[in-house]
Amino acid sequence: MAYEILTPVEMGKADKLTIAAGPYDGYGLMLNAGSAIAHRLLADDGDASAFHVLCGPGNNGGDGYVVARLLAESGASVHVWSYGKPAAQTDAAMALQDCPVQPRPIAEFQPTPGSVIVDALFGAGLNKAVTGEAAEAIGRANVAAARRVAVDIPSGLDGLTGLPLGPVFHAGRTITFFRKKPGHLLYPGRTLCGELVVADIGIRKDVLAAIKPRCFENTPHQWCERLPAPEANTHKYKRGHVAVFSGGATATGAARLSALAAARAGAGAVTVLSPGEALAVNAAHLISIMLARCDHNQDLQTFVETRKASAFVLGPGFGIGERARTFALALLGYQPAQLVFDADAITSFEKHPDVLFHAAGSTAEIRLVLTPHEGEFKRLFPDIAGSETGSKLERARKAAARAHAIIIYKGADTVIASPDGRAAINTNGTPLLATAGSGDVLAGLVASLMAQGMPPFEAACAAVFIHAAAARSLGFGLIAEDLPAVTAIVLGDLMDDWQQEKSARNEGVAP
Repeated sequence: MAYEILTPVEMGKADKLTIAAGPYDGYGLMLNAGSAIAHRLLADDGDASAFHVLCGPGNNGGDGYVVARLLAESGASVHVWSYGKPAAQTDAAMALQDCPVQPRPIAEFQPTPGSVIVDALFGAGLNKAVTGEAAEAIGRANVAAARRVAVDIPSGLDGLTGLPLGPVFHAGRTITFFRKKPGHLLYPGRTLCGELVVADIGIRKDVLAAIKPRCFENTPHQWCERLPAPEANTHKYKRGHVAVFSGGATATGAARLSALAAARAGAGAVTVLSPGEALAVNAAHLISIMLARCDHNQDLQTFVETRKASAFVLGPGFGIGERARTFALALLGYQPAQLVFDADAITSFEKHPDVLFHAAGSTAEIRLVLTPHEGEFKRLFPDIAGSETGSKLERARKAAARAHAIIIYKGADTVIASPDGRAAINTNGTPLLATAGSGDVLAGLVASLMAQGMPPFEAACAAVFIHAAAARSLGFGLIAEDLPAVTAIVLGDLMDDWQQEKSARNEGVAP
């Protein structure tokens, strides 16, 4: 499975590298693209009363002219509507010359019921709003009683950010080439693209070595080999010790959710660090998870020195203010524990973000994972969040670099970003996770995987994927308490699948 995500600029480089290496020239790639689209249209929409192909002046329009020719040659009823003429001696001009269907002005375009509208107006490189007759045609297409298919990316959608530049073609299906782009996966682009199909047009995978992409779709193949499978000679502390800070007597549930998730994800030992006022409440609800009193920094220091926890979770239900900041900064001073700051730990630094960032950046090693949702992100990175340009992907990368931390920028299109520029866009998310406590579970999962030795970026990516997969498995009506046990099943299945695939490779059998 291909999981690299290419920006429009990187995709242009992939085209150029392929053309330079042969055997395809630019027109050859255009022919391949048009052929892939036409075959898919005939397979899925062969019952359409007619095909309306909207063609722009660039390479996207050239793909459309190839599609129109092939559909006409198959015997389909085809109408071509042009917006602008391709420049002379370009690949698009050659495609227009070879197309037997006479184009008509796009101003005359009127979709017919039961037809298929093929959007080949503008590709992913578009950087301004669609206006005039093209915008009006998009408007007519969007309200038509017809199926809508976009070539590469819906016209009017920014291929880098997933944001509309103005009027946007609303596709039921988008057929793109070689690799997905950020705009396909970031909202609202993901919705505007509809079903996403990636077609093979002859671009070889080895061009990626020259491009060196830094963005990926969050799939198990990215991190499965790093999952911490228990060894035969292991013991509970070798499997990692996670400590989770509890809030006061009336706010203990969030910490217990994190702790239970950490245990279910394989940590050999989990301790809830509780203020004295909440010891009795926590003790009444904990069985396999340990409990320790922690009211002050001295209590924390004693715990660190005697119990050797390998990861900490601070924030769920903890409370906002000076106490959270004090514990957070103390943790950042302890080596080499891995840290997850969530919820209240993030908001506590709303007016003091530089203090947190300075402490996190005091060592070269990345040990901190921050898990903000949109509101928390705005509190910690107000200038980045308020920027009118750039995508969620870019915002996450800037935040990670500034904070010297892994950022899990939560939402329907969760982005995981590292200070080194690596980033992953999660695509298996579900609105089922929009329930109280689900974020606490995620924080515990991340900490558990890091405590067991998984690198922070990979641990964050794996936890986000596993968290969503568990929610999908549970279905409607899930509550946060359901998630830890099912994440254990998902994690175990992933480990088994990876071991089987590795064994198949060792034996020379295709997995």
